[in-house]
Amino acid sequence: MQRKEYNMELLQLRYFYESAITESFAQTAEKYMVPATSVSAAVKRLEKELGCPLFDRSANRIRLNGNGRRLQKSLCLVFSELDAACDALRTPQIDTREIKMLVRAARSQVTEGIISFREMHPEIAFRLLSDGNVKLESAGDGKLDHAIYSILGKDFAKRLMKKYDVPTADYATFTSFDEAMEYVRKGSLPTVLKYDGLAAGKGVVIATTMEEAEATLRDMLLDTKFGEGRVVIEEFLTGEEFSLMCFVAGNKISAMPVAQDHKRAYDNDEGPNTGGMGAYTELPFVSAEDHAYAMEKIMQRVADAMVEEGVPFTGVLYGGLMKTSQGIKVIEFNARFGDPETEVVLPRLMSDAVDVFTAVAENNAPETEWSKEATLGIVLASKGYPGDYAKGFAIRGTERVESKLYHMGTAMKDGELVTNGGRVMFVVASASTLREAQQKAREDIAKIECENLFHRTDIGNKAFK
Repeated sequence: MQRKEYNMELLQLRYFYESAITESFAQTAEKYMVPATSVSAAVKRLEKELGCPLFDRSANRIRLNGNGRRLQKSLCLVFSELDAACDALRTPQIDTREIKMLVRAARSQVTEGIISFREMHPEIAFRLLSDGNVKLESAGDGKLDHAIYSILGKDFAKRLMKKYDVPTADYATFTSFDEAMEYVRKGSLPTVLKYDGLAAGKGVVIATTMEEAEATLRDMLLDTKFGEGRVVIEEFLTGEEFSLMCFVAGNKISAMPVAQDHKRAYDNDEGPNTGGMGAYTELPFVSAEDHAYAMEKIMQRVADAMVEEGVPFTGVLYGGLMKTSQGIKVIEFNARFGDPETEVVLPRLMSDAVDVFTAVAENNAPETEWSKEATLGIVLASKGYPGDYAKGFAIRGTERVESKLYHMGTAMKDGELVTNGGRVMFVVASASTLREAQQKAREDIAKIECENLFHRTDIGNKAFK
């Protein structure tokens, strides 16, 4: 009879072993400084792998059963020998010259630990390995052979959505330019090309011609414009885009008001992609039914999926969504506040922001109250942006602006305010109606004097169609 192969992870066994001693997931979570949901999910995956329960569960506690006691007894010897071996590796007599590590989480803690170890044992080299979700680059400071750059990217998100039935566009991922081009040629245009990594908000291109697709893929895969990485190629969806950000603490989520970003540089969504030229909230085309669907089938489902995968998310989850003829689908996720949507959403927060952020940090869903006001913001950008642009142009009249004024790319030179970036300022107005907010923002922009700034004049117009 062929012996069954098991794919359980060491951390699952550690979590089980500690929980077996204390009969408490919470105490294990405290020891390892992770949420209790992570411990519980890891143990459940271990039980699924073994095909039997290890604990008897009730509403408020767990008790080790016979299966669990047998595994605990075996692990006692295993961990004793493993810990002894690890202790031996910490001695100066260690002969190991290279240690290979696969890192999935806690990157800052791991990096700091490796640096400290290298200071004590400079003869030992470390190689951090990638499993396809981890991108590595040279540290550049001489302290490490490699450093972790990012862990979870667009490809990870697409695979997670496919696994947990979250509605999104069809896709494929490539590291080879030739294979990516072959895939594009066999498909239809337009097609969406996404660099799998950070690209200052400009790593997404909707290619409408084969020439544009080829040039973009060369930038992303051959010319390393954004850095060496991968490209996710998606089917092109049609519909109205909107952003839904949520405070997330494990599987507990709290929604913020929906908003709409304007990514193209010029009116009528023409011109190159940017980091955002303006935004507004609320959105008439997102109904209460749409919002409920997005929360249940997308945002909540993704939060639950991360818990199930043993990596529960805590923080702000940004959902870039589209209302298509086939329903609401995901365009992308970001683990952060969205810009420029945040600048129009957070002014509507009536709850204490410190209380909200503290609740999330403590793994609780925050109680939030939002104003009914409409909010609209328009970005003032340097002429030439998102391409090459000049800096140092004088800006006058900001003292006359009555709306909120965010400085995005400004500086002081010889006592005078000057342009110092691509997106320079963001004027955000609030009013009882969106029309009023739009008018107020336009009036305040007219008060700002600078010969090298431009802005879109149609921010919010989609709400009036």
